[in-house]
Amino acid sequence: MDQTTPPAPTTIDDFLKLDVRVGTIVEAAPIPEARRPAYRLVVDLGSALGVKTSSAQVTVHYTPETLVGRQVLCVVNLPPRQVGPVRSEVLTLGVPDGEGAVVLIAPERPVPNGGRLY
Repeated sequence: MDQTTPPAPTTIDDFLKLDVRVGTIVEAAPIPEARRPAYRLVVDLGSALGVKTSSAQVTVHYTPETLVGRQVLCVVNLPPRQVGPVRSEVLTLGVPDGEGAVVLIAPERPVPNGGRLY
């Protein structure tokens, strides 16, 4: 994605089509078969959504041990996608640092799993 060109304008209705929820990472493990270093994350999104898997290329700033217990934001209403051996059911959100490595997006304080971003 080109970060120097602003995207075309959108509407609040388009934004609200994305269902972004908070969840807690309960498991994290390397994906040895991945073309680029990545982790398989298991994210608890609360009682309504349950536990989902995600593939995330976040190996520069995080280890599996530092990921477990961390709250993250995830898009939960995209179709599942096969990423190597992992069926990624949610898109875990992050932004690139100055070198392009992903930094995860998280609430600034603990909130209940499954809470929706508005």
